[in-house]
Amino acid sequence: MALETRLYQKLSQQLVMTPQLRQAIKILQVSRAELETLIDEELTQNPMLEEGAEVSEQEERPRTEEPATTDGSDPDSWNSGSEERDTTAEVSSNQQLDGIDWKEYLDNYRNDWHSASATAADYDEDKRPSLENTLARTPSLTEHLSWQLRMGGIDPAEESAAAVIIGNMDKDGYLHVSVEDIAFQMGLDYDLVEHTLQRIQELDPPGVGARTLSECLLLQIRADTGTLDSLAARIARDHLSLLESKRYDRVAKECGTSIEDVVAAAHYIATLEPKPGRNFGEGDIRYIIPDVFVQKIGDELVITLNDEGLPRLRVSNFYRQVLGETSNSDAKRYVQEKMRAAAWLIKSIQQRQRTLYLVTQSIVQFQREFFDHGVSHLKPLVLKDVAVDIGMHESTVSRATANKYVHTPQGTFELKYFFTSSLQGADGEEVSAESVKDRIRELVASEDPRRPLSDQYIAKVLSTEHVGIARRTVAKYRSMMGLLPSSKRRQAY
Repeated sequence: MALETRLYQKLSQQLVMTPQLRQAIKILQVSRAELETLIDEELTQNPMLEEGAEVSEQEERPRTEEPATTDGSDPDSWNSGSEERDTTAEVSSNQQLDGIDWKEYLDNYRNDWHSASATAADYDEDKRPSLENTLARTPSLTEHLSWQLRMGGIDPAEESAAAVIIGNMDKDGYLHVSVEDIAFQMGLDYDLVEHTLQRIQELDPPGVGARTLSECLLLQIRADTGTLDSLAARIARDHLSLLESKRYDRVAKECGTSIEDVVAAAHYIATLEPKPGRNFGEGDIRYIIPDVFVQKIGDELVITLNDEGLPRLRVSNFYRQVLGETSNSDAKRYVQEKMRAAAWLIKSIQQRQRTLYLVTQSIVQFQREFFDHGVSHLKPLVLKDVAVDIGMHESTVSRATANKYVHTPQGTFELKYFFTSSLQGADGEEVSAESVKDRIRELVASEDPRRPLSDQYIAKVLSTEHVGIARRTVAKYRSMMGLLPSSKRRQAY
């Protein structure tokens, strides 16, 4: 067969990821703090976009606040069918924006392009918080140690070595780089670096600058007692592994002392700080601000979107005259482009809020017993269940729940918390993994410290409660919750 070149015509449809569509997807999945930053950037870059003033009660749109019904009805038909239909509709809307007669649009323009929230500029001076209520920033461990060195006086050679040592400490105050490596990298004398490290280890908090847990405890014992000849120092230096396993008999035999003395030394070691740097901040304090509120009013759960702090956005009225009066084609093109970007941003924010409401409403319907009774009544739920319920794609639901928090009568949770895997119960009914974890936490909290419950025993208790779970699954859940094994939870008195 001879090889030849031919031309074919093919008609096909494909989804094109326009910059506007990428922006809409990004707005949907960012956190509240990131959204505020993004809006501030757009306000700076786009002169057509501005913060709107307060509107009258007649002009103000009703807030998205409706009882969470159980019939699956959607307010204002917000659902779009699927991810493909969502994105196709958005692309079509973007194409329609290109054909807008912006002069006519601005002539008929009303001040309703905004997101329902108040801005800081809208508040009176009297309503602003006082300076006394402003939180002070907690100094970091690096700042605290550097301040002590400067106050005590330090020569330039030791100062450079101290900067490297302190800079290589982790947030708990441990040094994970050897003195030899620091001396080699800095081109300094080994004895100088070692002396600088010893000086840092004498600073507050006690135990800082240690390279191992044993050294950290020994530094604190020396700072407290002034000696390393005590039984507690010997145990911290040579028998930490046995102490961790609560093998007091072995420790007593190796140290040639009584079990009572070992127990007393163990109680003293337990008062020491294994992470001396944990009480120092790493920057500004950040608080979780819920994106959604679910409040119980009577027998109904009411969903309210938290719009506070998001600025009201609108297209600037000033540019209706610019667009109508200018005869410069480049200026008109620039104004139309910026107006199109501003309108798309406002539309994307509104769509984000609507999608977030729908997802929360569906979660409330599926997890109604959780909102009434707590974590023990949490049901298994996957993204597909919510996606089918609201008529959207799973990826849209995943983006809508990313980095979003909801305040409920049971506390504040991340939206992804409600999506949990399932375990097969003894009666055939599926049980949420989170409710099983909560039950394990309760069993461990109520156990006898002298006789802690083993993973096998916890599995047997759960089996009597119609939850079929293996011992290794209990061990995995216990480890995920940061609970120690039974051998390390045992306490001696």
